[in-house]
Amino acid sequence: MASSCRRPEHTAPPDVFYNEAEAKKYSQNSRMIEIQTQMSERAVELLNLPEDQACFLLDVGCGSGLSGDYLTEEGHHWVGVDISTAMLDVALDREVEGDLLLGDMGQGMPFRPGTFDGCISISALQWLCNADKRSHSPPKRLYTFFSTLYSSLARGSRAVFQLYPENSEQLELITSQAMKAGFTGGMVVDYPNSSKAKKFFLCLFAGGTATLPKGLGSETSDRTVMNQVQYSGQRCRFNNMKGKSAKKGRDWIMEKKERRRRQGKEVRPDTKYTGRQRRPHF
Repeated sequence: MASSCRRPEHTAPPDVFYNEAEAKKYSQNSRMIEIQTQMSERAVELLNLPEDQACFLLDVGCGSGLSGDYLTEEGHHWVGVDISTAMLDVALDREVEGDLLLGDMGQGMPFRPGTFDGCISISALQWLCNADKRSHSPPKRLYTFFSTLYSSLARGSRAVFQLYPENSEQLELITSQAMKAGFTGGMVVDYPNSSKAKKFFLCLFAGGTATLPKGLGSETSDRTVMNQVQYSGQRCRFNNMKGKSAKKGRDWIMEKKERRRRQGKEVRPDTKYTGRQRRPHF
């Protein structure tokens, strides 16, 4: 019997699933826009880019350009790659600042060595774990993607992928192919003890040495992702996007304020009321 919570990548190939109707949601649904922006902000933070310096970044699975909008706001230049013509059409209609390229990430990144200062990707990487055609081999497609991405990145730069892993086996497949391609790094899990706010970020280093960043809201940052997370076969991306955001409590507000301080932005002083819910006035 079909599950009522089927993952998008189980319903159709990405270029089919992200049709015109689905693409419009990414420019009209305020909740989707908010979530996409939040995850893009976190991904860029994990890139650890030089302060006050415009960088040239790659956005893999750029879709309608919502992540690119955040990159532009931060003063960066970017190129977006996506397999869906409908999503890219929306990005063109929105007149995004980045350059757009139609392409299948599983066939590799067609860029010169050392082109980019970093790479982000929001909710796209897990699609490579499916074989949508007889000729598709997920391990080979993942390795092709990671090896060509590694080449296109400047040495010492990073690539950060926000993803929705289906299970531990899928996560092992992804990370093993990334390491085989030359990357180092690992998984950063934000809010690992929250079923709604939990987010997975694969943080990869293209050469050089670096310490894996700590996940937000995590008290056990030195543990591996296998020790941090209990996977569930019933995980559903869309259920996590419905209803009120879990990131409205004091802990989340304090984390966000601290991040803004590190970025040199003006932040209101903390008070005993910070993070408390206001009672409605009638």
